[in-house]
Amino acid sequence: MTTTADQWNTPPAPTGFSRRRVLGWGGATALVAGTGLLGYRAYDTAVLGPGGGRAHAPWREWRDLPGPRGAVAAAILAASPHNTQPWEFAVTDRSIDVFTDPLRHTGSVDPFGRERYAGMGCALENLVLGCPPRGLSPTVTLLPDGPAGRRIAHVELSVAAPRTDPLYEAIDRRHTNRGPYAPSPVPPAALAALGDPAPPEGLSLHWIADPAPRAELGGLLVDAAAALVADEGQSLDNFAWFRPDDAAEQRHRDGLVLDGQGFGPVQLAVAKLLPPSSRAAGDRFWVDATRDVHTATAAAYGVITTSTPDDRRVQLDAGRLVQRIHLRATAAGIALHHMNQITERIDREAAAAVPATFAPRFAALLPAGARPCSPSGSVIRSATAVRRHVARSRW
Repeated sequence: MTTTADQWNTPPAPTGFSRRRVLGWGGATALVAGTGLLGYRAYDTAVLGPGGGRAHAPWREWRDLPGPRGAVAAAILAASPHNTQPWEFAVTDRSIDVFTDPLRHTGSVDPFGRERYAGMGCALENLVLGCPPRGLSPTVTLLPDGPAGRRIAHVELSVAAPRTDPLYEAIDRRHTNRGPYAPSPVPPAALAALGDPAPPEGLSLHWIADPAPRAELGGLLVDAAAALVADEGQSLDNFAWFRPDDAAEQRHRDGLVLDGQGFGPVQLAVAKLLPPSSRAAGDRFWVDATRDVHTATAAAYGVITTSTPDDRRVQLDAGRLVQRIHLRATAAGIALHHMNQITERIDREAAAAVPATFAPRFAALLPAGARPCSPSGSVIRSATAVRRHVARSRW
């Protein structure tokens, strides 16, 4: 991070550039053969043409956009909590201002906004990676208006010789993988290579790979998922971001979709033909998958910690680090799944001023004095498990 002073007295207002709007609107899905409700459901959920329409155009078109607009096109493909995409950008030929949209949040799931700011850091990292291939050199100033301001970064741009980066090449292949995985382990050296040689100031990355603590953390993740869905407020706020069919996906261009839930091809097609699941059914599916799939064969968990988890600057730096880790994993053929439910329960209990049940259990698994940032954990699996999901689920 470069701490140069902001050169603009009054930053330009955000122009609404986002994954939802930056590349336009339009597109249609062809009607498939069929009769009655089943035929409509096949059309409605895009069974035969997943990943199409304008909602998915950014993945197809981002490399072709030049200059600052192209850097923003890279930024909007970043990870974000529940695929909320809580960002906006103000773009000139000399600078890009990055704003957070406080209305795009997950409510009681993220009561202090930690995950939202980590997601903003993910977008900022992609933006920085998207500049050099377009002949731009970025200089980043974090929080130029202070921690309470909507503008989370000012990026000054200067002309430079074009160059690329392996992480840039992985941007459109990065996704959250929620499906079943092969049991082969990930070598410790491969895990270590996913982090930064020198992590950002105030942040540490810890890998939990030994069988006993790994199993204990897996059990804590399952317990946190069960507690989250049992909490009516958190369950409702989770479900609000689910997009049950292609029409909703194309209309909102955000949120959680069936294609990102880790189904196999046949299971996914069947799920799309059935009526939309209820909130209760979706909650049960998530808890079952957390227990039987996500944690059952995890090779390791990665946890980013800090002594100052409430610092917005630290949250942004943590998000940038998360994005780099995920891009390195993608480039190395390693699948990764962000799992946030432990810190979501920790923050929920703190916001409600109720006795802490998850914080002490999590702290017991971490180095002394370390406190987790959001997102709290990343499940690392073997390369053979990777499946392509254009729309991601929960980061």
